[in-house]
This record gives sequence, structure tokens and C-alpha cells, in this order.
Amino acid sequence: MNKAELKDFLDQKAAQYEHPKFLESDPLQIPHRFSKKEDIEISAFLTATIAWGNRKSIINNATRLMELLDNAPYDFLQNHQESDLDSLSNFVHRTFNGDDLKYFIKSLSNIYKNHGGLETVFTKNQAQNSLQLSISNYKTIFFELAHMPRTQKHVSDPLKGSAAKRINMFLRWMVRPGERGVDFGLWKNISSSKLSCPLDVHSGNVARKLKLLRRKQNDAKALLELDTSLRKLDTNDPVKYDFALFGLGVFEKF
Repeated sequence: MNKAELKDFLDQKAAQYEHPKFLESDPLQIPHRFSKKEDIEISAFLTATIAWGNRKSIINNATRLMELLDNAPYDFLQNHQESDLDSLSNFVHRTFNGDDLKYFIKSLSNIYKNHGGLETVFTKNQAQNSLQLSISNYKTIFFELAHMPRTQKHVSDPLKGSAAKRINMFLRWMVRPGERGVDFGLWKNISSSKLSCPLDVHSGNVARKLKLLRRKQNDAKALLELDTSLRKLDTNDPVKYDFALFGLGVFEKF
């Protein structure tokens, strides 16, 4: 395919998969259960944090996580007592455990009480066409409280070579327009043009087959290469193609 044919193909696939029925099997359904901005943000961030592995398991465990937070995550952050965190002790999703979850609740509470909330933190340190510095600085703020070193692995740092797939996915959810009923478009101070594709095994493999990506590892360098290719197809909304790449890989075994 030449560039025009590739763009047309991917535009069609992006439109096909950016549809509310996509949510039936996707972890993004979890924040769609809420209406308050803060509840959507917090539930989305926590869901994205555990979004690796079997998608049914992710959805089940994210549902349980919300139940542990009384299905009111912002209220839980604002008003919990130390004793309330005991109920989180037995939570497990793969290598993310109850101790990690307790710290995440403490840190998110600190971010809302002392840093203006998730949107405020991520809005800072934006580059001209990237949020990777914002993500790195977010991690610094996130771990400013006393914590176990093991918990740091659950928040990626793109400046240390990570593709930061789960945080880039979370940012897509928050920033991209919500007219199609999938992403939310909640954050107005970040442009969709600065988003990076949530690069994983599915989107990476399809991108290589379409010659959008040549690097073999799914790391920060590969992400930059893929972002550069996608921005040539759509400067204003390059990450809409995440739907195409993911859909082609997961549902069509492209």
C-alpha cells in the first residue's frame, strides 16, 4: 500500500473499532460506569494500571477494585481512614498486590489534596508534540511519599526507556474526544496531537506488518518511531489509529 491507501485503510479500521460495542470486552468499560469527573479519572487510572494479561481477568479485577473503594473512588480517596485500607490487603492482579494498592490510594489522595488532581499534574511539563516528559514527572510526584521500592515498577518512566503503554492508554482515554462514546475527552488542556500510541504486542506486531514500525523491541525508541509514522497520517489525532492497530491484531489476527 502507498501512503494514501494505508491512511484510507487505517481510517476505516479506526472508525470501525472506535464504537461503544468495543467497550463490551475492554477494560475501558470500568470508568464508563461513573459520571463524576474525579471518579472517571481515578477508576481509569487504577484500571489502566492493572491492564495487562487476560482482558476478562482485568475487567473482573478492576470491578472488584472499584467495589473495595465502595464504587465511589474519589470519596474513598478524600475520606478514608488508615483502618479503611485494611480491606485492600488481599487484592491481587498478577504482580500488583494489596500493598501496592494501598500505596496507590495514599498517593492519589496526596495528588488530589496537594497537587490539584491528576489532570493538573499531567498537564504540566508538556512538550511540543509529546507527553513523555509529563509522564516522567508524574512518576516523580507519584512516589514522593514513603513507599516500598517494589511498587515503583507499576508506574512506567518513558525517559528510562519504557513505552509506558498503560499510562499512554490512560491519557488517550482522558484526552481524546468522547463523541463516539469510547474515550472521554475530559481533559481540555492537553491536545490529542500530543498523545502517544499505547504500544503493546498487538499494536506493535500490526504496525511492523504495515511498515509503520521497524524496531523490534516495544520500548520508548519504538514508540517514538511509531508516533512519528502515525502523525504523518493524522497530525491532529494520531492515536485514533490505536483502535485500528489493536482491532486488527486482537480481533482480526492480522
